[in-house]
Amino acid sequence: MSALWVTPAVVLVAVLVLRRLRPTWYWMAFGVTFAAIRVLIRYRSVMDACGLTVPPSRWRLALARFANRPVPEARSPRILRLRPTATGLVLRLKLRPGQDAFDFSASSDRLRHSFALHNVVSREIRSGVVELRMTGYDILKRVRMPPAEPEPDAGLRVPVALREDRQVHHRDYREVPHALNVGATKSGKSVYQRTLVVGLAARNVALVGIDCKNGVELSPLAARFTALADNPDEAAELLGALVAYMGRVYELIRAEQRISVGLPDAEITADIWDLPAHLRPVPVVLLVDEVAELALAANKAEEARRDQIVTNLVRLAQLGRAAGIHLEVCGQRFGSELGKGITMLRAQLTGRTAHRVNDETSANMAFGDISPDAVLAAVQIDKDRPGTAVAGDSSGGWSRIRAPHTTLRKAVDICNAHAHRTPEIPELAPFRPQPPARVLVGQVHPPKPAAARAF
Repeated sequence: MSALWVTPAVVLVAVLVLRRLRPTWYWMAFGVTFAAIRVLIRYRSVMDACGLTVPPSRWRLALARFANRPVPEARSPRILRLRPTATGLVLRLKLRPGQDAFDFSASSDRLRHSFALHNVVSREIRSGVVELRMTGYDILKRVRMPPAEPEPDAGLRVPVALREDRQVHHRDYREVPHALNVGATKSGKSVYQRTLVVGLAARNVALVGIDCKNGVELSPLAARFTALADNPDEAAELLGALVAYMGRVYELIRAEQRISVGLPDAEITADIWDLPAHLRPVPVVLLVDEVAELALAANKAEEARRDQIVTNLVRLAQLGRAAGIHLEVCGQRFGSELGKGITMLRAQLTGRTAHRVNDETSANMAFGDISPDAVLAAVQIDKDRPGTAVAGDSSGGWSRIRAPHTTLRKAVDICNAHAHRTPEIPELAPFRPQPPARVLVGQVHPPKPAAARAF
């Protein structure tokens, strides 16, 4: 008799181990079937409980009265398709007259609990059709980036994180020229920026950094940076030089347009990307580690410097795309309390990423003018999940992402390996970072020469 219980017990233990160590395999083998059955059985009652039904039409009520039959029940949206995926289920619904796609978006949290799934995200496919993408398990618990697939024209499209639907989240500077990254201390904001630098290191791009924390975040990666400023005074001068470089690039574009009657339309350009390859300037990515340090001022002299910095940042954000200059601005807060011009700068930053924040106001600074649901999702990020963030853009779409943990040693090794790719830009030559001297804490003799330290 005991032998009859051994096999089920072994199978149960194997299933539990599979669920813990290989959640994707468990989901495809068992979870997807149970979840699909659960969704189909509970569908009508869940729609009614969540207020996603409509009352019967007048002609149905009239027909019921005429035939002396019970009043018809409220109608749920019609299921067009239920499709299993490697991470969950995709439920496509046909809305009834009077329903709105926003109702499903507002009820996503209730649908998640009702269907006993990890997450539910609603999006409108077309007029009258809504798709519910339901995730069956926590994909972001252990981030494993899939192997990078070779892209024929990767350009400035960098994989930086994993989305909750198991797709890779890319930072595409051609599509979204400028971005804002907010997050509290130890939220994973710096690791996200480090991962971005690692992805850009192998590309044909000039990296320019402003790190007012005395360079502690970006100076270890200095071998791959064309220019680097570690205090507000140097940052003001660097931004002025970058604006001058932008003017030179526009002069080149203007000289190469040569618009004439016989010139084909495909050869007319207003940015660097349609210039001939031998004339095309290298694109520039400007990384600002902490924007608040650039915007704070304690006296009149610092106020003048601050106004100059913010003005140049706004100018680069408004005009830099065509010249191949892209901004990646990071900070803990990005509100109007930082002074004049900050909200104008924020309006130019199309891409938005919010890591864990300390208050709802900080999340509103990133997503308040885009999506209220993204604000709520950013506030709910757990402090025990560093690297988890909400990524969105001005179109209103958003998703949860989590960047892999890129160690500083790995980032330094990659930047050193690609140091030969660092381009020279004459306007930025005075800001080319030099190898820092080795500091020996607790010893009185002078440090070793800077040349003794290799990147």
